[in-house]
Formats: sequence, structure tokens, C-alpha cells
Amino acid sequence: MTHSHGSDEPTSTECAEYLERIVYFLDNELDEADCSVVRAHLDTCNPCLEKYDLQRTVKAVVARSCSEAAPDDLRQRVMFRLREVQVQITREG
Repeated sequence: MTHSHGSDEPTSTECAEYLERIVYFLDNELDEADCSVVRAHLDTCNPCLEKYDLQRTVKAVVARSCSEAAPDDLRQRVMFRLREVQVQITREG
């Protein structure tokens, strides 16, 4: 990600700082003033906007995946295997 060092275009260092803030922006953990600054940067910086879109998509996929429940038979097999491992560790310890 490189920007030409023209008049108002952000530098790579500035973009790196904004990219750090994007995580907090996505999680609604910035105050309104900081949100406005990040939005303004994203409006003018296509490389950062693309990274923002990618992070937003990944976050949505992870959230959707976390809300799905495993089938009962799989859960029972995993729990059984965990108990086996616990017993094995107890015997070895």
C-alpha cells in the first residue's frame, strides 16, 4: 500500500495507524469523533477501505459460525473423548 506523497493523500504510516483503529471501529469501541475521522479516511483511501471491507467480512463470517450449534452426536463424541483424555491425564499424573 503506497500513496503518492501529493497534497492531501495519506502516507503509508498514516494508513497503518488507521488500520489499527479499524478493529475498534468495527467493534463500535471508538467515540464519535474518532469514528468520524476513520470514516473520512476510508472515504478517501481505497486500499484502507478494501482492508476494512475484508475485516468486516471476516468478522461477519466468524460471528455467523459461532452462532451455529454442533450436531448432538458430534457433541457427545467430543465430550466422551474429552472425558477419556481427562481420565488418562489423571492416571498418568
